[in-house]
Amino acid sequence: MKKHLTLIALLGALFATAGITAAHAETDTKPAAKKKVVKKAPAKKAAAAAAAPAAKMPFSSDAEDDDSEPELGGTLSADFQCEMGHKLTIWKNEADDKHIAIRWDKRIHRLTRVETTTGANRFENRKMGLVWIGIPAKGLLLDSKKGQQLANECKNAEQIKAAAAASAAPAATVAAAPQKN
Repeated sequence: MKKHLTLIALLGALFATAGITAAHAETDTKPAAKKKVVKKAPAKKAAAAAAAPAAKMPFSSDAEDDDSEPELGGTLSADFQCEMGHKLTIWKNEADDKHIAIRWDKRIHRLTRVETTTGANRFENRKMGLVWIGIPAKGLLLDSKKGQQLANECKNAEQIKAAAAASAAPAATVAAAPQKN
């Protein structure tokens, strides 16, 4: 008999704690707040761009799309020889100093000037991840998405001549200088 009373007391205690836990669970759960979904009207600019035919992009500062291939009519070009046999061509429009076009990897990319504190010419195409840094001695092409150099020691014909003259000048100066015995 004592076993039955003990069992009934345990069951009563179990149901009592279960009832208290269930009551707390009901008061803790609140209905989830409803989120309002607001639809925005499509932008006029995007609609106009979609309606426009996919023609070559003008080579001017008005164009904002880095994906399109620039129109190269009326531009000046310079061919660059780089380390490891890489070659690239850069086109500049004298009327637009904010943009250049660069041929790399069998494709022409449009790059936009980025201001620097050092005075180097820096151009970027953020969508493709291309960065061109030009200094008087050489140029450098980087892939900002992968964080690596694509081409280094890129020099055009003028830079190659200047480097050759600079390397020949110290040798001539040393040979012409009088020697002390």
